[in-house]
Amino acid sequence: MADFNTYFLMNADEVISYVEKKTDFFDKDAELSCAEIGDGNLNYVFRVIDEQTGSSLIVKQAGDTARISDEFKLSTNRIRIESNVLKLEGELAPGLVPDVYLFDDVMNCCMMEDLSDHTILRTALNEGRIFPKLADDLTTFLVNTLLLTSDVVMEHKAKKALVQDYINPELCEISEDLVYSEPFTDHNNRNDLFPANKEWIEENIYGDDKLRFEAAKLKFAFMTNAQALVHGDLHSGSVFVKEDSTKVIDPEFAFYGPMGYDVGNVVANLMFAWSRAYVTNADEKYVSWLEEMIKDTVNLFAEKFLASWNENVTDIMAKERGFDCWYLDSVLQDTASVTGMEMIRRIAGLAKVKDLTTIADDEQRVMAERICLSAAKQFILESGSYKTGEQFLKVLKDSASSHNMR
Repeated sequence: MADFNTYFLMNADEVISYVEKKTDFFDKDAELSCAEIGDGNLNYVFRVIDEQTGSSLIVKQAGDTARISDEFKLSTNRIRIESNVLKLEGELAPGLVPDVYLFDDVMNCCMMEDLSDHTILRTALNEGRIFPKLADDLTTFLVNTLLLTSDVVMEHKAKKALVQDYINPELCEISEDLVYSEPFTDHNNRNDLFPANKEWIEENIYGDDKLRFEAAKLKFAFMTNAQALVHGDLHSGSVFVKEDSTKVIDPEFAFYGPMGYDVGNVVANLMFAWSRAYVTNADEKYVSWLEEMIKDTVNLFAEKFLASWNENVTDIMAKERGFDCWYLDSVLQDTASVTGMEMIRRIAGLAKVKDLTTIADDEQRVMAERICLSAAKQFILESGSYKTGEQFLKVLKDSASSHNMR
């Protein structure tokens, strides 16, 4: 039996031995089974269950390359970041992240709460399911984890210490490449374009000088604006849901960056779901709920942000009259920009979303992609124009009207 004193990538049997050695979570006579269930791009995720009682936990281990491609050489330090961020987020937004039971800096893995009774949000959205608490939960998570880790609330030296602790160069580089560079240049020749839209993307994305100029400015803002501790990858695959519960997972991309990066990712992924629903003629009740979700994500975030500001801000200059609204406006401008960047990179870049790739009809997929790309360009080029959820939704619906092939 391995002693787990030296790092190696574990298989399912070794994970069982590891859990038995490292934790007393299960009874000594537990009948444990284990399966690798990860479907993400980076890590290995194992579910360990006691077949007698049904109790279970998750073991997540980091490899030194990404599962999506061996080209991405990664520090296994990301699992430390993820474990520590989940613990911090659990304090700031109680009940909205899984509990962490153990972090092991030798095996570069952590044990955490099993959320198998939840569903990945992207899967649920593609199935047309509705979650009444989702907008409220997500906006509470966003406000609490972003504003409360910023300079306007934290003592400045303590915040700077967190900036240092959460420097995350390898994973930030992935975002810098896959979000802010390659979707506009394809300079690494690895973008994956839907053939029916290839010519349109080359003309309207790669060939738009003004758009690429704005993307360049946004890239360097992403790299230099250490505003708050952002999740860094808050798409609908990083949220687990059930009727009465929302859990945000996978903050391994976390670092100190612009608040709007997280908010914009949430909005963009809701827009993917809406675009899929629109082109496939989904149930009207579901489409209406998605529209309310998009509006509420922006509006509830803004409302809660200002309320939390009044309650929690400590910096003397941040209390100047009007500074709160000015600051929020800057976050919403970043939100619009990031909404556009995320929508473009998931279509014109390497990493896709199943919302679009699983649309079976080619004509419908062409329309869904163009709806998203055209809206994305407007969000980036006119980012200062959008302050309400209604304005965000209007851009999307106007784009749908202009690309209607029905």
